[in-house]
Amino acid sequence: MTQRLPPSLTPLDTALAALLRGVDPIATIELPLTEAAGCIAAGTPLLVASPPRDIAAADGWALCANDIVGASAYSPLPLMTAPVWVDAGDAMPPGCDCVLDADAVEVSGPLAQVLAEGVPGQGVRRAGSDIAGRAPAVAEGHLINSATLLLARAAGVEKLSVRQPRLGIVNVPGAAVTAHMIAEIARATGLQVQAREAAARDVGSIAEVLGSLTCDLVVTIGGSGAGRRDAAVSALARHGDVFAHGLALQPGRTAAVGRLGQVPVVALPGSPDHALAAWLALVLPLVDRLSARQLRRRMTLPLARKIASSVGIAEIALLAEEHHAWLPLAVGEWPLQAIARADAWLLVPASHEGFAAGTPVDAYLMRE
Repeated sequence: MTQRLPPSLTPLDTALAALLRGVDPIATIELPLTEAAGCIAAGTPLLVASPPRDIAAADGWALCANDIVGASAYSPLPLMTAPVWVDAGDAMPPGCDCVLDADAVEVSGPLAQVLAEGVPGQGVRRAGSDIAGRAPAVAEGHLINSATLLLARAAGVEKLSVRQPRLGIVNVPGAAVTAHMIAEIARATGLQVQAREAAARDVGSIAEVLGSLTCDLVVTIGGSGAGRRDAAVSALARHGDVFAHGLALQPGRTAAVGRLGQVPVVALPGSPDHALAAWLALVLPLVDRLSARQLRRRMTLPLARKIASSVGIAEIALLAEEHHAWLPLAVGEWPLQAIARADAWLLVPASHEGFAAGTPVDAYLMRE
């Protein structure tokens, strides 16, 4: 079956608005820390203070700084009572507020003398210095990363409340490389991935897989073009609705958007560069809506050289950071080496002809 793209391509903004219409954040779930990395926080418990009390930050002698004022190697200060030795991590003894090195105190039998002064807090980790009491591990709507997990583990938290959209991936035979790339990106984004492959490239085989999915969003990979064996969009139309096929987006022109019941669907092209561009422009905003994510991180740097773009087509540029500037690697068509090297991406709106060299631009980071 041959599919024909419409003579006029759908603007990216129009397609994205149709895709997002009626989409609300999904319900929250609790995940163990080992599974929560990359997910979006949905309200984390308030952490207890850490450490819960003053502890020794180093091995040494626990003393009161006021009691050893003036002590030096030339004027040792005898102690009335034997000092307490502490190891790093031990609770500080009552009345002690500093820890001196081993050679700062001489002990001979029951007698001890101090050879150096101390200051309050020296060698001590104060209560709540690592984690302030009743502070969240991460703000709601923000990414759970390794730093978040460090705080949670230190505070004794075992699970976190998250939103983790379930992504169904339907691979059309012939696009295995792209399917692996999208699945890996999706898992790194914190999605729960359910990957299936159609038995063949025909409408019936693709539609059969589409009808068996239980998820929050779906992407098909491959079969969205105008070739005689491209049937993904027709399969979507059989089970659901197609809002737009053929977008004013480069790369990604043959992508399509639609819905299976209430589940949004994006048909990604089989080519890695076109699929990745459509993922960035269409799927990521959808993931952010479903997970109630706050704005993604962007970095503003000047362009090392100009970016030229065609009016009427939204184009995505791949950028690399070099010498505190964004160096354009590829615009419109992306070699695989450019994808591998890219640090960020920039959407050039359809109304723009591009950006002059030296123009500061806000680019989304490829990896956060």
